[in-house]
Amino acid sequence: MPSRKALVRRPSPRLAEGLVTHIEREDVDTGLAAEQWEAYVAALAEHGWEIVEVDPADDCPDSVFVEDTVVVYKNVALIGRPGAGSRRDETAGVEEVVAGLGCSVNWVWEPGTLEGGDVLKVDDTIYVGRGGRTNAAGVQQLRATFEPLGARVVTVPVSKVLHLKSAVTALPDGTVVGHIPMMDTPSLFGRFLPVPEESGAHVVLLGGNSLLMAASAPKTAELYRDLGYAPVLVDISEFEKLEGCVTCLSVRLRDLYA
Repeated sequence: MPSRKALVRRPSPRLAEGLVTHIEREDVDTGLAAEQWEAYVAALAEHGWEIVEVDPADDCPDSVFVEDTVVVYKNVALIGRPGAGSRRDETAGVEEVVAGLGCSVNWVWEPGTLEGGDVLKVDDTIYVGRGGRTNAAGVQQLRATFEPLGARVVTVPVSKVLHLKSAVTALPDGTVVGHIPMMDTPSLFGRFLPVPEESGAHVVLLGGNSLLMAASAPKTAELYRDLGYAPVLVDISEFEKLEGCVTCLSVRLRDLYA
């Protein structure tokens, strides 16, 4: 049985103070957000993922978006250095967890900034968004960490959304999916499928043909069904108000020791 672990972190009671960059601020219902987070975690567990909960970071409003703190390739973890200074205290707890899982730990150092939401892995290709949260020095350090392990790193400009994975993710067969109005350069991706809704561009591969995705993209869910996939819909409306999506609420670790 392949090893599959999902790192998650409970929402901070200060979630409603989270950063908003590309959209208008809306009121966030923290009680509803907590319920939605529980349902999200349950969906991962129901599909065979072992849940590993990182200690809460209650003083960090954005800490529920745990994916931004680390990038893992093979058994090497690169601890990010968030482009938003208010998020830099989020990394310590995640570093402790990935080290405890046996990962070799590396760090992004000043002046580099790197957030995991800017990193999309498709087999051994690592797309990294260069935008408001990840800078050129961060990209260079990611390249230096993972290229010696066999990765091919491709830099992608990001200007219309918060992170690269706010615009694109990938299906199990490696096809990149994205909402074209949110993308700078769709031509950078070899196999590419445009989707009709912004949140439909965000999928988590649960295993087999199952895709975890937001309930706010019903047209895209139907498109995926037509392609033979099984969408698993979760309501993450309160996190979408903070530019969050299904990918950034967890760090998925597969076969660390393969």
